[in-house]
Amino acid sequence: MTGRTRILVVDDQTVVREGLILLLELLPDIEVVGSASDGERAVELVGELAPEVVLMDLRMPRMDGAEATRRIKAAHPEVEVVVLTTYADDESIFAALRAGARGYLTKDAGADEIARAVAAVRGGAAQLDPAVQRRLVEAVAAAERPAARGGLPDGLTPREAEVLALIARGLSNAEIAAELVISEATVKSHINNLFAKAGLRDRAQAVSYAYRHKLAG
Repeated sequence: MTGRTRILVVDDQTVVREGLILLLELLPDIEVVGSASDGERAVELVGELAPEVVLMDLRMPRMDGAEATRRIKAAHPEVEVVVLTTYADDESIFAALRAGARGYLTKDAGADEIARAVAAVRGGAAQLDPAVQRRLVEAVAAAERPAARGGLPDGLTPREAEVLALIARGLSNAEIAAELVISEATVKSHINNLFAKAGLRDRAQAVSYAYRHKLAG
């Protein structure tokens, strides 16, 4: 990655939107290329302005942030979305992750946290606010074991489900390999297979999928 990251700011509250723009313009590695006050306009501007990252609010008129994220990722898969919202409830978190967001921050995040999230998603990683991570851990801890529901979704094998559960626990490929006493290459093969079967793009979506299908715990 070279040069400044092109950012589109999306928030329906004028004061918040303008404040974010002022904050981001102080960061040396970020260039704000535009802003929108609702999801529908955000989708249009992504096509017009070609940002690399969209900083997305969730609750907005005309089109909410989750639907806007879904449409942006469908039309422009190279564009990354970082959610910046007041809400850290399960419904909001999983809607955003299912739509394709790689980052999820709450609005008490500082400039350095936003900058780290932008850098992380541009590098292909997920970046979740600590409060969001806690919600995910609580959700998967409370989930039922898959055996209690009978069968596995999307044709997953028991081993793929086991790998998915370890991803949901936050383990790296090396840690999963050590836990299951298999090679990292085998772990990568299982991950590729389960991602293809379940239609997942990244580990953040995998955590959401594991929770929804009771495959974590």
